[in-house]
Amino acid sequence: MKVGYLGPPGTFAEEALLRLFGSAADIEHVPYATVAECFEAVASGEVTDALVPIENSIEGAVNTTLDQLAFGPRGLLIRAEVIHPVRQHLIARPGVGLSDVTAVITHPMAPPQCSRFLRRNLPDVEVQAANSTAEAVRIVAQGDDSRAAIGPLRAADIYGGEVLAADIQDNDRNSTRFILIGTEPAEGTTGPGLFRTSLVCTLTRDRPGALLAILQEFAMRAVNLSRLESRPTKQGIGRYMFFIDADGSQQRDLPVSAAIRAIEDQDLARVISLGSYPVASTG
Repeated sequence: MKVGYLGPPGTFAEEALLRLFGSAADIEHVPYATVAECFEAVASGEVTDALVPIENSIEGAVNTTLDQLAFGPRGLLIRAEVIHPVRQHLIARPGVGLSDVTAVITHPMAPPQCSRFLRRNLPDVEVQAANSTAEAVRIVAQGDDSRAAIGPLRAADIYGGEVLAADIQDNDRNSTRFILIGTEPAEGTTGPGLFRTSLVCTLTRDRPGALLAILQEFAMRAVNLSRLESRPTKQGIGRYMFFIDADGSQQRDLPVSAAIRAIEDQDLARVISLGSYPVASTG
């Protein structure tokens, strides 16, 4: 069994993958440079599943993942989720001190999570973008300049970086939700337990109360919505689609399936079901 993840080794995605599967010897972890490559690898059969980030508790949605769910390879489903705590560290190559740092390189979502530390300690230092926090750590640890990276401790251990400052995130409850995508539905969605169903709804026509009409189908059936995100349809200004997470299983819970069917029958929106899967523990 091969499972892809947003790499390189040492990312929070790899940590979350270990959290989800443990260190099972029969699972090969395959890193990919981008979220899009993770989706393509699953679609082509190169890996059975892939783990990608979908939202952060501080910065919100990971738009590249939402776009892949909406516009990427067809037929992929969310099979599981895992919520992983995010602890950010300032890392450099050995011998570089905090006062020597000339620039900070990291994934674009990391600096807002560490804004207080950066303002107080590196206010005039340029922040540069990398594909992932682990990639940023690899660049600085194996480089020959005085840049530092924001990233996980695991990456510092893997690439030989030195921690200049630990736990620099603004909020100690910072966490990222990851989803496991695959081609097969999640197992057990007709049995006991807590489940979540993810949907993409694209309005069939723009009219007053269109979104409200969709939400009312869930509300009148007492289906709780744990997440609602909008993203452009890329078809023009003011045209949006909506990502909805509903509590319950589409296969098991009649109110969930009935709400989806009502939305489609009334032509309120085109609905893409991204699958039903067990709700992750927040512990």
